[in-house]
Amino acid sequence: MMARSSRIPLRVPIPFWLREFAQVRAALVTFAGTLGIATAAVFATFWHMDAARTTENLAITARDAAKSRMVHAETEKSEIRLYQPQFLELRRKGLIGEERRLNWVEAIRQIQEQRRLLPLSYEIEPQQPYRLEIRMPTGDYQLRGSRMALHMDLLHELDLFNFLADLRQAGSFTVQDCSIKRAASASTAALSPTLTAECTLNWLTLVPHPAVRAASGRLP
Repeated sequence: MMARSSRIPLRVPIPFWLREFAQVRAALVTFAGTLGIATAAVFATFWHMDAARTTENLAITARDAAKSRMVHAETEKSEIRLYQPQFLELRRKGLIGEERRLNWVEAIRQIQEQRRLLPLSYEIEPQQPYRLEIRMPTGDYQLRGSRMALHMDLLHELDLFNFLADLRQAGSFTVQDCSIKRAASASTAALSPTLTAECTLNWLTLVPHPAVRAASGRLP
């Protein structure tokens, strides 16, 4: 029988740092915990700093917006104080607000009686948006016009000029065109017309834009 050979296992020496790990294990665990807490604190600090900056930017934006509104309000107050007398005067004359067609008709009748003018006739068309040749800023208002075709028999040219001058007290209008011709049937009678005038007038009115009326709850 053959003799069995016995193998002796080799022993590898354990590194010193592994042999001493038990002594530093508590310190390493404490260090790892401290490092984790410190890292979390750093991230939390940056997060709070970013949130604070965002809040600060929002506050600055809100402050600037409030300051802009305040400046705008002060500007509006100054403009109101400056232009309110003119606005009230224009409204009194009938330029601002709804058209006063009945006032125009009554004014024509009174002028004809007071000036003792010859018979005249006119026709006022429905109101339409009106555009000026030169653009005029009207803000929240829209310029509208009512065209009036006017026919007058005249003794002389001053009858027409006086009529138009008096009529301007009843409202604002522009003279689109006007022509004066000799009367077709001239007569020697004292009150016989010698001239005839054909004029086109545009009565002007500033009314709020439809969007402004809708916002204020007013019917068009």
